[in-house]
Amino acid sequence: MSSAAWDLQQAVHAALAADSGVLALLGSARVYDHVPQGAAFPYLALAGFTVRDWATGTEPGTEIIFTINVWSRAAGHKEALHLAEAVRAALHDAPLSLTDHHLVNLRHESSETQRQRDRDTYRISARFRAVLEPSA
Repeated sequence: MSSAAWDLQQAVHAALAADSGVLALLGSARVYDHVPQGAAFPYLALAGFTVRDWATGTEPGTEIIFTINVWSRAAGHKEALHLAEAVRAALHDAPLSLTDHHLVNLRHESSETQRQRDRDTYRISARFRAVLEPSA
Protein backbone atom coordinates (compact mmCIF):
# COMPACT_ATOMS: atom_id res chain seq x y z
CA MET A 1 0.00 0.00 0.00
CA SER A 2 1.34 3.45 -0.90
CA SER A 3 1.39 6.37 1.51
CA ALA A 4 -1.77 8.43 1.65
CA ALA A 5 0.13 11.59 0.62
CA TRP A 6 1.71 9.92 -2.42
CA ASP A 7 -1.61 8.40 -3.46
CA LEU A 8 -3.29 11.81 -3.20
CA GLN A 9 -0.44 13.61 -4.98
CA GLN A 10 -0.69 11.29 -7.97
CA ALA A 11 -4.46 11.79 -8.20
CA VAL A 12 -4.20 15.58 -7.85
CA HIS A 13 -1.49 15.75 -10.52
CA ALA A 14 -3.54 13.62 -12.91
CA ALA A 15 -6.69 15.70 -12.31
CA LEU A 16 -4.92 19.01 -12.94
CA ALA A 17 -3.02 17.74 -16.00
CA ALA A 18 -6.30 16.54 -17.54
CA ASP A 19 -8.59 19.46 -16.65
CA SER A 20 -9.66 21.41 -19.72
CA GLY A 21 -9.98 24.72 -17.84
CA VAL A 22 -6.50 24.41 -16.37
CA LEU A 23 -5.00 23.29 -19.68
CA ALA A 24 -6.60 26.18 -21.57
CA LEU A 25 -4.88 28.66 -19.26
CA LEU A 26 -1.54 26.84 -19.05
CA GLY A 27 -1.29 26.11 -22.77
CA SER A 28 -0.06 22.57 -22.00
CA ALA A 29 0.13 20.23 -19.01
CA ARG A 30 2.76 22.16 -17.04
CA VAL A 31 1.97 20.63 -13.65
CA TYR A 32 5.13 19.75 -11.74
CA ASP A 33 6.23 17.89 -8.64
CA HIS A 34 9.78 19.00 -9.43
CA VAL A 35 9.93 22.13 -11.59
CA PRO A 36 12.52 21.71 -14.35
CA GLN A 37 15.09 24.46 -14.70
CA GLY A 38 13.94 27.00 -17.28
CA ALA A 39 10.29 25.88 -17.13
CA ALA A 40 7.99 28.04 -19.24
CA PHE A 41 5.46 30.22 -17.43
CA PRO A 42 2.72 29.88 -16.37
CA TYR A 43 2.91 26.58 -14.51
CA LEU A 44 1.66 24.77 -11.41
CA ALA A 45 3.88 23.24 -8.75
CA LEU A 46 2.81 20.74 -6.14
CA ALA A 47 4.17 22.16 -2.91
CA GLY A 48 4.14 21.07 0.72
CA PHE A 49 2.08 18.23 2.16
CA THR A 50 1.21 18.07 5.88
CA VAL A 51 -0.09 14.65 6.94
CA ARG A 52 -2.01 14.11 10.17
CA ASP A 53 -3.66 11.13 11.80
CA TRP A 54 -7.42 11.42 11.37
CA ALA A 55 -8.41 8.07 12.84
CA THR A 56 -11.52 7.59 14.90
CA GLY A 57 -11.71 5.11 17.75
CA THR A 58 -12.54 2.35 15.26
CA GLU A 59 -11.55 3.54 11.77
CA PRO A 60 -8.17 4.61 10.35
CA GLY A 61 -7.94 7.89 8.48
CA THR A 62 -5.55 10.57 7.28
CA GLU A 63 -5.93 14.32 6.95
CA ILE A 64 -3.67 15.97 4.37
CA ILE A 65 -3.19 19.70 3.95
CA PHE A 66 -1.42 20.52 0.68
CA THR A 67 -0.56 23.49 -1.47
CA ILE A 68 -0.59 24.04 -5.21
CA ASN A 69 1.55 27.02 -6.27
CA VAL A 70 0.47 28.91 -9.37
CA TRP A 71 3.38 30.73 -11.06
CA SER A 72 2.88 33.47 -13.64
CA ARG A 73 4.96 36.17 -15.31
CA ALA A 74 2.12 37.86 -17.16
CA ALA A 75 1.69 41.56 -16.43
CA GLY A 76 -0.49 42.03 -13.38
CA HIS A 77 -2.42 39.48 -11.34
CA LYS A 78 -5.03 38.52 -13.94
CA GLU A 79 -3.42 35.35 -15.36
CA ALA A 80 -2.43 34.02 -11.94
CA LEU A 81 -5.87 34.70 -10.45
CA HIS A 82 -7.68 33.02 -13.34
CA LEU A 83 -5.37 30.02 -13.15
CA ALA A 84 -5.80 29.75 -9.36
CA GLU A 85 -9.57 29.77 -9.83
CA ALA A 86 -9.30 27.01 -12.45
CA VAL A 87 -7.23 24.94 -9.99
CA ARG A 88 -9.83 25.51 -7.28
CA ALA A 89 -12.65 24.51 -9.64
CA ALA A 90 -10.77 21.38 -10.73
CA LEU A 91 -10.06 20.15 -7.20
CA HIS A 92 -12.70 21.48 -4.77
CA ASP A 93 -15.08 18.59 -3.99
CA ALA A 94 -13.55 16.60 -6.87
CA PRO A 95 -14.27 12.84 -6.78
CA LEU A 96 -10.64 11.83 -7.32
CA SER A 97 -9.88 8.18 -7.80
CA LEU A 98 -6.97 7.00 -5.66
CA THR A 99 -5.12 3.69 -5.86
CA ASP A 100 -4.96 2.57 -2.23
CA HIS A 101 -7.23 5.03 -0.46
CA HIS A 102 -10.77 6.37 -0.52
CA LEU A 103 -11.12 10.16 -0.70
CA VAL A 104 -13.69 11.22 1.90
CA ASN A 105 -13.55 14.89 0.91
CA LEU A 106 -11.34 17.49 -0.73
CA ARG A 107 -11.88 21.18 -0.05
CA HIS A 108 -10.17 24.43 -1.01
CA GLU A 109 -9.30 26.28 2.20
CA SER A 110 -7.57 29.47 1.11
CA SER A 111 -5.37 31.17 -1.47
CA GLU A 112 -2.63 33.75 -0.99
CA THR A 113 -1.22 35.99 -3.73
CA GLN A 114 2.33 37.31 -3.67
CA ARG A 115 4.36 39.37 -6.11
CA GLN A 116 7.92 38.07 -6.04
CA ARG A 117 11.03 40.19 -5.48
CA ASP A 118 11.82 40.32 -9.20
CA ARG A 119 8.51 42.27 -9.53
CA ASP A 120 7.71 40.30 -12.71
CA THR A 121 6.63 36.99 -11.16
CA TYR A 122 3.41 36.26 -9.30
CA ARG A 123 2.76 33.26 -7.08
CA ILE A 124 -0.57 32.17 -5.71
CA SER A 125 -0.47 29.48 -3.05
CA ALA A 126 -3.77 27.58 -3.06
CA ARG A 127 -4.25 25.49 0.08
CA PHE A 128 -6.44 22.38 0.14
CA ARG A 129 -7.55 19.91 2.81
CA ALA A 130 -8.25 16.25 2.05
CA VAL A 131 -9.43 13.41 4.27
CA LEU A 132 -8.62 9.86 3.19
CA GLU A 133 -9.37 6.38 4.45
CA PRO A 134 -7.58 3.20 3.41
CA SER A 135 -9.41 1.26 0.70
CA ALA A 136 -11.26 -1.73 2.04
